[in-house]
Amino acid sequence: KFDSPSHTLLAFIPPSAQPAYLALRAFNIETSRIADTVSTPTVGAMRLQFWRDNVNRAFSGTPPKEPVSILLSHALADLDARTGGTAKMSKSWLMRIVSEREKYLNNAPYPTLESLEKYGENTYSTLLYLTLQALPMGSVTADHIASHIGKAVGITAVLRGIPLVAFPPPPNHHSNSSPLGGTLDAQRRSQGSVTLPLDVMARTGVRDEDVLRKGAEAEGLRDAVFEVATRASDHLITARQMLKNVYAGEDVDHAFEYEGEEGHDYEAQTAKGQGKVAQQKEEVERAFGVFMPAVATVLWLDKLQKLDFDVFREELRRRDWKLPWKAYLAHRRRMF
Repeated sequence: KFDSPSHTLLAFIPPSAQPAYLALRAFNIETSRIADTVSTPTVGAMRLQFWRDNVNRAFSGTPPKEPVSILLSHALADLDARTGGTAKMSKSWLMRIVSEREKYLNNAPYPTLESLEKYGENTYSTLLYLTLQALPMGSVTADHIASHIGKAVGITAVLRGIPLVAFPPPPNHHSNSSPLGGTLDAQRRSQGSVTLPLDVMARTGVRDEDVLRKGAEAEGLRDAVFEVATRASDHLITARQMLKNVYAGEDVDHAFEYEGEEGHDYEAQTAKGQGKVAQQKEEVERAFGVFMPAVATVLWLDKLQKLDFDVFREELRRRDWKLPWKAYLAHRRRMF
């Protein structure tokens, strides 16, 4: 219901890793929707703490009676059994997703385009890293490609959500903080906000009050959306070029900026020369199903371009009937 592309792309994940994939995607939905379903950021912070506790209990093997937590605990136990305890999923990466969501509980705009990229890295790229761990796989090449794809997916997710955040549905009236419609923070949230990066808005002359008053007709809005969408497209182009280089037996264009950080410590590769080339190709082959969110992102960005970067168009919120066919071709050709 809330992430139909990921449900479609489940078919390209190896069967042994599908429970982990479903658990991670469900976890992502639960945490991402909190900002849009609570009356105040304080309530949202409490719900995110609930998920931190659930993650800790899932990793300890005693999940609460909550479907996503139970599935996550099962996936962790299955990975341990499949690998004889040699492979693990990173609890700190799951906590990173929660912490990044917490930063934007009030749907505040991103200060810069770079901070939006960091949001994509700490959420959607991290989801891809965790899925790779569930295969299991620890590969600097696969993680590097996943990083660029995740940033593109994260940036695109924010663009897709602009109309819903700017013009949110009526808030839930479950809060007893006030009989007159809740706290001042809740009243401000009900008026909506514009989550485009502030530096992009400044360069293109977009004012949030114009967007909230005029919607798609706000001056400079399409230019701002174009600039942000171009950054997402750039990451996809980079990931695509890296794949081409690997298949051509060449080195990737640049070093992985997160190598050496927690969760990105890789054992020294002993393979040299053609052996290293073959190893990289094998890793990319095994990991390609995890890269498939790039296909859905490319389709959405292409549609956005055809609609002249009018992010408010209804067509952009419909399911893309071409995704199964495009995904099948991309997986068969090993290129998106």
